[in-house]
Amino acid sequence: MVKLDKVFTPPANLYGTRIIRIPAPRFVIFYNGEEEQPGSQVLRLSDMYAVKEEAPSLELEALMLNINPGYNQKLLESCKTLHDYSVYTSMVRTYAKTMDLEEAVEKAITECISNGIFEDYLSKNRAEAKSVSIYEYDEEKHMRQEREESREEGRIQGEIKGAERVLELTRLLIEANRFEDLKRATTDKEFCKRLFEEFHIL
Repeated sequence: MVKLDKVFTPPANLYGTRIIRIPAPRFVIFYNGEEEQPGSQVLRLSDMYAVKEEAPSLELEALMLNINPGYNQKLLESCKTLHDYSVYTSMVRTYAKTMDLEEAVEKAITECISNGIFEDYLSKNRAEAKSVSIYEYDEEKHMRQEREESREEGRIQGEIKGAERVLELTRLLIEANRFEDLKRATTDKEFCKRLFEEFHIL
């Protein structure tokens, strides 16, 4: 990802009343993760809002471009740095499936240098590149595992909550001597939903 440390604007009085003209901002994300993503998509800050609004007071859009092999080929052909980075990370992931991570990174670096991919940088900064690659790969793997664990935990909690609701409804129907309703609720989902609403079981 390209980082811009400074935004240059003409000298101006920030406390004056005249509007200060600035360059229009553009936000681009280069994606090379392992999860399946389209070639490009627009990410919006408002998609994260708890309450959806037709015209959010604050909005931010970022264009995400997939730079994994097989995506945005013209972009990769026009920018050697992105192309080489895409090839290199793909090599590391491929080799890491069948060998130790450190060995996979070392093999990827050696092959890239011999094929003119990141040749100058990798030749001059081999140890640093190896260290960073191992850290980034482990971090990505760790984050992916955490997301999977969170999804599984959420699923289990959902099942527990559902079971608790059913037990509560069963108890209330038995106390009200509504055995026919209890029997019907086991086969009629819509009727069961109405009973949850009737007894205010959330």
